[in-house]
Amino acid sequence: MKYSFRQLEVFLAAAHFQNITRAAESLAMSQSAASSALKELENQFDIQLFDRVGKRLQLNELGRLYRPKVEAVLAQANELEQAFSKHTEVGALKVGATLTIGNYLAVGVMAQYMNTPTHPRVSLEVANTSTIARRVRDFELDIGLIEGELQSSELDVLPWRGDELVVFCSPTHPLAQKTSLTDEDLRTATWIMREQGSGTRQSFERGMHGLLPDLNVLLELEHTEAIKRAVEADLGIGCLSEVVLADAFKRGSLVPLTVPEHRQFDRQFYFILHKQKYRSAGIDAWIELCRQLR
Repeated sequence: MKYSFRQLEVFLAAAHFQNITRAAESLAMSQSAASSALKELENQFDIQLFDRVGKRLQLNELGRLYRPKVEAVLAQANELEQAFSKHTEVGALKVGATLTIGNYLAVGVMAQYMNTPTHPRVSLEVANTSTIARRVRDFELDIGLIEGELQSSELDVLPWRGDELVVFCSPTHPLAQKTSLTDEDLRTATWIMREQGSGTRQSFERGMHGLLPDLNVLLELEHTEAIKRAVEADLGIGCLSEVVLADAFKRGSLVPLTVPEHRQFDRQFYFILHKQKYRSAGIDAWIELCRQLR
């Protein structure tokens, strides 16, 4: 074999950081050793994987072509190493999840995944749909769990489970006394909303088609708990996942509002994976645990 796994690791680190010094630091190597490993890899096959601009390394077309293949080779090698050392095929996992899923569903799955004889580690990153998708595309996450619709030629988008958004307010809000709302009620209400780029905002805007230009949005917040607190304080009404609101409805601190029948707020949660990402036993186990979730 003409290449070493260390050379491949340097290649991926350089592709990620676009700087050989930072790549070397991430691998606990000297800069000269990392630079030599990268040059040897290119010289052995008479190829150039980066365009060099000063101290910056810019992945070129050939480098972009080989990056997912190298990532797949190292992923399989790491899984084999874990199987040899821990006698298990389920290993460490890097998961990304959107806010609703990360805060209310993914932690329970993490506990089950880690509760095995070898206790594999799971890291969880919580961000909006666009950020999680970008991180999966860049091979920085093994799998993403998102609540927004996504079109990408580089990603597999797999249906997971259904969800529904619910419009809600505080028990003392004037709209709480109405048995059902009209479009005019929705148009004149003051709204506390999730930020642009979130899956929740995307689903809300789809359900509110025709009314969007007229809506009075007072606040746009990134965190669901902040939205719930603002609505409890009668700053306005909100629209979030039923998963987020279930406990507050039971306590009576918030109440659901019935919207017109033609306003549809049902949606789907999805798994996203890079199409060229090696599907490890850990990823398959994670997906299966998610599908068992109730």
